[in-house]
Amino acid sequence: MKLLLPFLCGAATGMLSAWGIGGGTLLLLCMTLFFGVDQSTAQGVNLLYFLPAALSSLRFHRENGYLDSEVLKRAAPPGVVCALLGAYVSLSVDTTLLRKPFGLFLLFAAVSTLRQQKYSKRI
Repeated sequence: MKLLLPFLCGAATGMLSAWGIGGGTLLLLCMTLFFGVDQSTAQGVNLLYFLPAALSSLRFHRENGYLDSEVLKRAAPPGVVCALLGAYVSLSVDTTLLRKPFGLFLLFAAVSTLRQQKYSKRI
């Protein structure tokens, strides 16, 4: 019973990730706000969580013809470099310094998503 709520959070955020909604970010928030996991550990778990979710999403998108191989070939190398650079920076900076920028990023992402939804309803 103790693992039921974390399991449900993981399943729900996994489903949202597959739909492209950002379930990993929601998982990060669940772990830090509701389960008391410190931010650096939650980010590490989130990265491990992302790999199978991304791979399965990539597979299904490819099977359904939604994957542009040329765009993937151009985007993957700089994405990997930036991910490695971001990981290095995050390990060299005190996590308390990262909390406010991360919170601002989440607010910006939420506002952007809401604005996109409002715009697409008008079309």
